[in-house]
Amino acid sequence: MSEEREILTWSDFGTGVRQLAQMITESGYQPDIILGIARGGLIPAGSLGYALSVKNTYVINVEYYTGVDERLEVPTILPPYLELVDLEQADVLVVDDVADTGHTLQMVYEFAVRKVATARTAVLYEKPRSVIKSDYVWRRTSRWINFPWSSEAPVALPKHGKAVSDA
Repeated sequence: MSEEREILTWSDFGTGVRQLAQMITESGYQPDIILGIARGGLIPAGSLGYALSVKNTYVINVEYYTGVDERLEVPTILPPYLELVDLEQADVLVVDDVADTGHTLQMVYEFAVRKVATARTAVLYEKPRSVIKSDYVWRRTSRWINFPWSSEAPVALPKHGKAVSDA
């Protein structure tokens, strides 16, 4: 991994989300639901919800990264499990912060697309090695990204007592 990093500030995040929302709007896609991938996609998903006037926001919890460029063998959906019931007519926007390897985004997209009318994907960043090409991307980079919500050490340790760092 390159030591050079992409640094996303809160201000740049605000600009990025607005530009992503503009891309989505200009494409003519109007999602009924935003499906955020926790944890990294929570803040972009909520922000896109406001920018696109979509109040119906779902969350799916997926564990994959365990540290800087360290990950589990495959992404794992964590409980509580999301059930997309009675959504056959819904247009869903799947949102994450980054499509790095793309495995998490691809897994969630494939989970959703079978149960809804349409599904599209949106990310702040997409890396060249991603196995899925997002429908909407703010920036492309091959560098590791420092996000403002995960760059600092946690204030508290998780219940199991071992801190997991994204920085």
